[in-house]
Amino acid sequence: MTSEMRIVAVLASTLLISVPAFAQGSAGSDGLLEPRFLIDIPTAGMLDRGSLALDVDFYQEGGVLFGLSVGIFDRLSLGLSYGGSRLIGAQPAVMDDIPGVNLKVRIIEESVLLPAIAIGFDNQGKDGYVSSLSRYVIKSPGAYASASKNYAMLGYLSIHGGVNYSFERADGDKDANIFVGIEKTLGPFLSTMAEYNSGMNDNNAGALGKGRGYFNAALKWSVGGGLTLGVNFKDILDNGRYGPGTLAIANRTVTLEYVRFF
Repeated sequence: MTSEMRIVAVLASTLLISVPAFAQGSAGSDGLLEPRFLIDIPTAGMLDRGSLALDVDFYQEGGVLFGLSVGIFDRLSLGLSYGGSRLIGAQPAVMDDIPGVNLKVRIIEESVLLPAIAIGFDNQGKDGYVSSLSRYVIKSPGAYASASKNYAMLGYLSIHGGVNYSFERADGDKDANIFVGIEKTLGPFLSTMAEYNSGMNDNNAGALGKGRGYFNAALKWSVGGGLTLGVNFKDILDNGRYGPGTLAIANRTVTLEYVRFF
């Protein structure tokens, strides 16, 4: 069994042995917010109606990505994002090609038997834009569908998965893609998570991936007052083709999320 198959099998087994705890998000009302994404992959989590989220990602080569999202309805959110690499340092900045736009609609609410299901569009990639390939280092989700299910298990456990089709295809890889992820709370204010992006749309000769997929892990701490701090460890399987402007081995990033009602 390949390492990729083992990851999927472990997540599926955990799903089967856990006890349902629907509509709680990461930690229900105990402190952590319902996750709208894990590290790079989108979930079925939503912003509450009338809430505003500011997301800031700090990544390799002095990169910063800013995102602003609004919960228009309980089942509909809309957001914009923009950033660039080398914003910190003496080298010329490399900005994203265009601003990112994301739209998410939850079409099915979570129940005892069914996961929450959301569909959406997001053209914001991660870890910097590679102008020579007309793509981000980590391709944007594009059009996607995500499912999320929450369980009570020594706190809360969330299982996520989905499919996506990125419109970053200048590298010649036009395949659809699948992804899975898991989040486990460690008390009311701390959670750990892992995700596996199969990279099916990023594994041909002209792409950046080697065919192993991207496996990432993270810790998130709910500081309080709507502020969450995340520390991410990316590409643990060493899938990226490395070089200037692409991906650093054992890439570490930091994320900030701030959510308030207006």
